[in-house]
Amino acid sequence: MSDPSANPPRKPLRWSGSDAALHAVQVAFDVEAAVLEAVRRAAFENNRSNSDQIRHILGLPVNHRPKRPRLTVTLTPEDYETLGERYGLSVEQRLAIKERVTHELACFAGRR
Repeated sequence: MSDPSANPPRKPLRWSGSDAALHAVQVAFDVEAAVLEAVRRAAFENNRSNSDQIRHILGLPVNHRPKRPRLTVTLTPEDYETLGERYGLSVEQRLAIKERVTHELACFAGRR
């Protein structure tokens, strides 16, 4: 019987650009609150993600591709129920709920 690792399956060409990402490791740093605040503030002031700000501080390359600006939040099924009630929508209308939340956030920022 031949060794299956001798001839590993070939990956599709379209996946070849992800080789570096496959070897990257996310690292978390336990730091004082003042350090956390300083990094977050600098990231905000420089319009960078916290991760990009850390890379900048460390002199590592930063990906300069434009990023889609977005906010994230984790919503539980109970959160969807609460928001559905708030907006007069059924809990199954998740896309409509998301659109209403987006509008509410824009109103909060004074954009609508």
